[in-house]
Amino acid sequence: MNMHSSAMAVASPLEKESAFATDVIAGLTHQPKYLSPKYFYDAAGSELFEQITVLPEYYPTRTELGILRARGGEIADIIPDGAALIEFGAGATTKVRLLLQQHDLGARLGAYVPVDISGDFLNGQAAELRRDYPRLKIHPVVADFTTPFDLPDDVKAMPKVGFFPGSTLGNFEPHEACAFLRSARAILGDGALLIIGIDLEKDEAVLRAAYNDAAGVTARFNLNLLVRINRELGANFDLSGFTHRSIYNRERYRIEMHLISRRAQTVRLLGRSITFRAGESIHTENSYKYSTDRFGALARGSGWTPLESWTDADNMFSVHALRAGETQGT
Repeated sequence: MNMHSSAMAVASPLEKESAFATDVIAGLTHQPKYLSPKYFYDAAGSELFEQITVLPEYYPTRTELGILRARGGEIADIIPDGAALIEFGAGATTKVRLLLQQHDLGARLGAYVPVDISGDFLNGQAAELRRDYPRLKIHPVVADFTTPFDLPDDVKAMPKVGFFPGSTLGNFEPHEACAFLRSARAILGDGALLIIGIDLEKDEAVLRAAYNDAAGVTARFNLNLLVRINRELGANFDLSGFTHRSIYNRERYRIEMHLISRRAQTVRLLGRSITFRAGESIHTENSYKYSTDRFGALARGSGWTPLESWTDADNMFSVHALRAGETQGT
């Protein structure tokens, strides 16, 4: 669970409703049961996530924002004049605005290219940014940032800098993280830079608190997935029959979010009966935590060379700058 990008949400109602149904049935008939975290972010889920980001226990958002405020000048200084800044899964413009304010970056950039699957939201954010930065060329791209997409012709000749804040990489399985980094490498090209947020390994008590907040907002966020399935797919999940649980898997360096069945029960879904044992889990999300060395190894194996990294005083979170190697290395 990380800073929300609407790229993790579903777009295009007709086409995606059937994809939602297919994915939900596949996950709930699998052993063990699972649901994709990309379906967390309907309107209610997005609102709940915004509440999560300001909870006292939830450190990632405020810590990364703190790094961008405190060290943003150093980050901005490595971005070449005239570069195109391409933000993967742009969502809200909070973090890129912090960068643009640093060392005149907004005036130095050749262009800003926010990439997001939610076109209406993306274009609304781009319009607001144009009002504040009228000289900055802004070229929104409606696309799923996890798959290949074409950059606008106007920026193809510019130096490229990718921007991927929010530690969303931690929601990917390691092989998926590698695939994303390789895809970004192919899109941005030889010599490009990538500025990326990574959540660091830390005390388990801090992690458990962050994903099991005292106010119960994360629990409501997790359970909202069942609310959405009921509403959009006509299922009859009884929310009182499931409870939120987050655990830290030490062997895999990841927080796991689950919905646990409180009793033996059967749920009806699109003409199917899905049975649950008492204590059975629906695995809804992983959030991998990295050491600087393990992330560096992942980056090198995906065609990137680590250049610099910045962290907060408590080593909770990190922002990394990578450079794309030569094509033959990927």
